[in-house]
Amino acid sequence: MSQPAAQSLERRVVAKVSWRLLPYLFLLYVVAYLDRINVGVAHLQITRDLPIDDDAWGLGMGLFYGGYFLFEVPSNLILDRVGARAWIARIMVVWGVISASMIFVRGEWSFYVLRFLLGAAEAGFFPGILYYLTRWFRRKDRARAIALFMTAGTLTGVLGSPLSGSLLGMDGMAGLKGWQWLFLLEGLPAIALGGSVLFLLTERPESATWLSDEERGWLTRELQNEQAGQDRGAGWSLLETLTHPRVLMLSAIYFLIASGGHAFEFWLPGIVKSLSGADNFRVTLLSAIPYLVATIIMVAVAHHSDRTGERRLHVAISAFAAAAGFGAGAFLGTPVLALAALSFAWAGVKALQAPFWALPPEFLSGTRAAAGMALINSVGNLGGLAGPWLMGVLKKSTHSYSAGLMVSAVLLMAAGSAALALRKKPDR
Repeated sequence: MSQPAAQSLERRVVAKVSWRLLPYLFLLYVVAYLDRINVGVAHLQITRDLPIDDDAWGLGMGLFYGGYFLFEVPSNLILDRVGARAWIARIMVVWGVISASMIFVRGEWSFYVLRFLLGAAEAGFFPGILYYLTRWFRRKDRARAIALFMTAGTLTGVLGSPLSGSLLGMDGMAGLKGWQWLFLLEGLPAIALGGSVLFLLTERPESATWLSDEERGWLTRELQNEQAGQDRGAGWSLLETLTHPRVLMLSAIYFLIASGGHAFEFWLPGIVKSLSGADNFRVTLLSAIPYLVATIIMVAVAHHSDRTGERRLHVAISAFAAAAGFGAGAFLGTPVLALAALSFAWAGVKALQAPFWALPPEFLSGTRAAAGMALINSVGNLGGLAGPWLMGVLKKSTHSYSAGLMVSAVLLMAAGSAALALRKKPDR
């Protein structure tokens, strides 16, 4: 095949795969991310009706990641064995049922239990999708694919915050509080979409009837050739994979990122309300601004990372930018400037995600990639337990979000420094 013909085939296959898979995966992640949004918005109203104070609320939000931590590696190993289609469908249906069941929360302990169960149910979804993408996209295309998938999270923040705010306005309808309508109506789509996964998600390139024989053959060969260069670690046991120094280092980095990022995200509506003094609906509109900024920046950073093939510095620089934004937001007294600084910080947190998740497949493949990526995400997301809880404790003791934002700044600074300490070429 001539070089122009080969380049044309490459562009055609990458475009086909992108358009076929990414919009649907985007939609699935929108539904998943609604829970991250709605629980923060529900805080604006639920503490009015239930005996849950700030530190209890922070702990309950964080317990989601306790369930995530315990079940994520087993979940991804099962996904590798039974297939992404069946397992992701199971994950979505169960988490949709539990999310809708949040309408039955009556106090701290029911809140704690349901949040933990929701994390256990959702465990494996995000790293499972990332592992699934490694079956379809080559290393050179992976950061952009991950970023386009993850823009679902930031765009959900843009649209989901006002949507969740409007659902609070249904307070009293049919005898339900606004926050109950919020959890109910945003849990049902996960159940419906979970069923659709069984019919719409293509398992592997070899079974993609929507590719021609030539296109299937080219993509399969490209991915097999790339994996052959990674199989020097194929003899690793599961324990050796999970205790590999680079896996542990990436887990520690992601813990720092998640601690700082989730401390901000879960408390974002409260932070915006403290800055602006606006009513709940206007707060949700203002809370969409950091997500809008992050959407634009994360795609640009991922594109540059793929074009240059560099990951480590993209992670570090984005983390340092986030630290600077959180630090500035903690001290700026002007609401507009503070929100601008925090939007810059959130853009940094989101921009580092795609190059970060392009790092594990550089030295892991197959089942080891499934296990390693799940461990990194599960250990890292323990920061989702620590960060929101710590923000709640500091808010309760200082009556301000400034101390919590400074902690987020320190955590992101440490994450950036640790990323710089990574070896440029990982051992396999």
